Amino acid sequence: MMKSVPMLLAILLVPAFAVAQNRVQPELMEVPEIRSSWDDLTEGIATKEDWIARREVLKQRYLDLLGDQHKPEKPPLDLIVHEDVVVDGLYRRQWISYAVEADERAHAYLGTPLELDGKAPAIVALHGTYQHGSKRAAGLIDNPDKAYLDHLCRRGYVVIAPEHFVSGERTPAAGPYDTAAFYEKHPQWTAVGKFTYEHSIAIDVLQSLPQVDAQRIGALGHSLGGHGTFFLAAYDDRIQASACNCGASFFRHNPNVEGWGRNRWYIYFKPIREGLLKGELPPIDFHEIIALIAPRAFLDVSGLNDGHTPTQKQRLLMLMKIMDVYELNGVPENLGFYVHGRKHSVAHESRQLIYGWMDAHLKPVEATQTHLVVPAAEE
Repeated sequence: MMKSVPMLLAILLVPAFAVAQNRVQPELMEVPEIRSSWDDLTEGIATKEDWIARREVLKQRYLDLLGDQHKPEKPPLDLIVHEDVVVDGLYRRQWISYAVEADERAHAYLGTPLELDGKAPAIVALHGTYQHGSKRAAGLIDNPDKAYLDHLCRRGYVVIAPEHFVSGERTPAAGPYDTAAFYEKHPQWTAVGKFTYEHSIAIDVLQSLPQVDAQRIGALGHSLGGHGTFFLAAYDDRIQASACNCGASFFRHNPNVEGWGRNRWYIYFKPIREGLLKGELPPIDFHEIIALIAPRAFLDVSGLNDGHTPTQKQRLLMLMKIMDVYELNGVPENLGFYVHGRKHSVAHESRQLIYGWMDAHLKPVEATQTHLVVPAAEE
């Protein structure tokens, strides 16, 4: 009687499997330890408690870098709606303003899905260096790859896209992104401190809305909005999940480091210029700033060919060291990074990864669960 094909396969595979089981496995070579100048992040740190103590020191250094002690007193929000439209019958888009200083108002687009089942997660979406500010983030102008508000409202998020303080409605007389007038008004503060503080007030706006779940707020952005995202998440613990896309490089191993303290146009950190010109770096670097986000979720998306390639390679070493902090906190799943060759972009796969990251960390588990296919007869 002829044996079935499955039985013949089983007979043929048994001897081969037995041979494989009896074969002596060769010794594997020792895996070399990867060491880098980023290792100072956890030097002398052995426990979670050690990290908590280190984090307090780093947080103060970060606030000092921002010049946070020189920020003005926070005024009442005084939220005003200037424009209200419904987009494709799916979400409401409002052009709003709110107070950020006694004599200054910020503007933002606010998007709210029309079909909400209870309180919704919310996102602070930060635009890059763009003259017309958050109009691009709202999908009204320029590159639709960067229309985060439109994309995310369609996914069920409430989204605020604040306008950077030297763009759009608040463009200085000297031109977009010129910070001279800001430093005349606040000579001891920093532009990074200013926009981080204002983005923190955008969180206040979200938390004032009855449709927002105040415990599920995230932040994301590209370029200037990318590093603005981790500056915000390190500053404000209310950000539970964040994603930086093509954010600028750090201080060390950066031949263009002077750009962080240049003396013209957009000056990020004016007080550090003198030290940079002497070859002195600030007492905190980006690996330490990003590590302040732990244990909350953070994703870094970058192009290996976005700028100076040797510097971008250092970014990978930096992120691997930050993972040690997430391991210490017992949440390695809350740090991720994706490196591509698409230069300074927000390509399709990057957007899908970033939005999926937000879904995984801000939406209920059911929103991202997969399911087996069940035959109709068994349903």
